[in-house]
Amino acid sequence: MNGITFRNIYKQGKVVAENERYRHVHFSDFLLLYDGNFIEFKTIPSVEEFQKVAAYLRDYHLRNGQNHVKFYLPENVAPSSELVEYFQKAEYDSGFLELYGIRPHEFPRIEHNEDIRVQRVTKANFNQYLALQYDQDLAYGEAFANRKVDIHKENYSKDKVIQILAFYKGEPAGAVDSIVNDDTVEIDGLFTIELYRNKGIASRLQQFVMEQFKDKTVILVADGEDTPRDMYQKQNYSYLGFQYEVLKIYPN
Repeated sequence: MNGITFRNIYKQGKVVAENERYRHVHFSDFLLLYDGNFIEFKTIPSVEEFQKVAAYLRDYHLRNGQNHVKFYLPENVAPSSELVEYFQKAEYDSGFLELYGIRPHEFPRIEHNEDIRVQRVTKANFNQYLALQYDQDLAYGEAFANRKVDIHKENYSKDKVIQILAFYKGEPAGAVDSIVNDDTVEIDGLFTIELYRNKGIASRLQQFVMEQFKDKTVILVADGEDTPRDMYQKQNYSYLGFQYEVLKIYPN
């Protein structure tokens, strides 16, 4: 798994500006998607440099009707104490992501459970997949959920995106997207709805990906301060690095 970094993680949007300090990614088709509209620093900025770049991004987003700014810091580099203090003072939310990878044969085998069925999304079950995703995305607002439906429809037609749906006793219970590249497969958006959690559904969704792509490295990103990372560690994923992210949402 040498050489796998956060640059292997798929992010929508295109680079609209780049220099020796940062690259600016913008996703004009989905302005509400924070992970598609951001600046990624190449080197750790000073507080003064961060303020200058943040002002630039704020102005850029205001001109596009966006009420957030988001930043990624360089991989495997923690912010300075001065930056951390500034983030708190200026009311930015900050945290860190962790990158994990696994070879499919290392994933623990799971016993068959006749109550759980996992299958690739097809025309026959696509509407169930959309409805399940829509309910999840409503947590971010109706406008976000509606736009995400369009993204799911676009992804359905892409060869590199495999959409996967899990059922529990015949009812849609969870889903995941797998993003296929030459050497890796990224697990993205893995979830189980609250009603069916703690039944092994998330593990079986992952196992489905492992079985489909036995010759690739499976990668994913976890919130460094959330409980799913503990599950991945127990499932034999290898820790590959961390990256800090910084977000501020302005009132409308």
